Amino acid sequence: MPKITILDIYKKKAEGKKITMLTAYDFPTAQIVDQAGIDVILVGDSLGMVVQGVTSTLPVTMEEMLYHTKLVTRAASSAMVVGDMPFLSYQTTKGDAVLNAGRFLKEAGAEAVKLEGGAQMAEVISAIVAAGIPVMAHIGLTPQYVHMLGGFKVQGKDEAARERILADARAVQEAGAFSVVLEAIPASLAKEIHEMLHIPTIGIGAGPDCDGQVLVLHDLLGLFDRFTPKFVKQYVKLKDLALKAVKEYKQDVEGGKFPSEEHSFK
Repeated sequence: MPKITILDIYKKKAEGKKITMLTAYDFPTAQIVDQAGIDVILVGDSLGMVVQGVTSTLPVTMEEMLYHTKLVTRAASSAMVVGDMPFLSYQTTKGDAVLNAGRFLKEAGAEAVKLEGGAQMAEVISAIVAAGIPVMAHIGLTPQYVHMLGGFKVQGKDEAARERILADARAVQEAGAFSVVLEAIPASLAKEIHEMLHIPTIGIGAGPDCDGQVLVLHDLLGLFDRFTPKFVKQYVKLKDLALKAVKEYKQDVEGGKFPSEEHSFK
């Protein structure tokens, strides 16, 4: 299957076909996601929480994001890979933003980058796009703004907040973003944005009317259990299965059942 590009993403929207997106952070998980036929792999800064064990995305560094993106791009033969720009990699100057975005393509092999923020990031998005780097925007609940938002809370619930998010959606489109993630906003607001924009909308906790959906892979697989957002559907509980297997291994070793003759060389 040929590599998916932003043109394929646009085509899916035009044809009314849903866009599928999942996170991945290493070679084996990216291989699974790619082989499943998922359209877009996001190397998310959510790795801070589900891989590194920290309580937010803020500590994740640019070097860590590049490292994990390299692992993913080695496995993604067809899925489009989007590198998530970490905190302070694009909020300082437009020059820093363009340079860091370019490193995702030049050093890590990604096809696009994602960054958080709406109207306040429009000039940054424009600068990155002008450098030939596709940008996926991200509005609504933006985890890098967790302290400004007072926690991981649903956004756009009152009229003033809805208007701000609508303005953000228009701004990122006008700035040249090729798509926009809508996170943790009322389904009615997401539908309004979807109908207003000509670029694809990717929902996470934004209802069924977006052009596509994204989830954190560790949430979908039941590997991350510190908390489970309302919008997550767990398709399997891999942590429970893995824990059972490791306990069985421990018992076999302690009981002298492993390794057996079957697992030994002659």
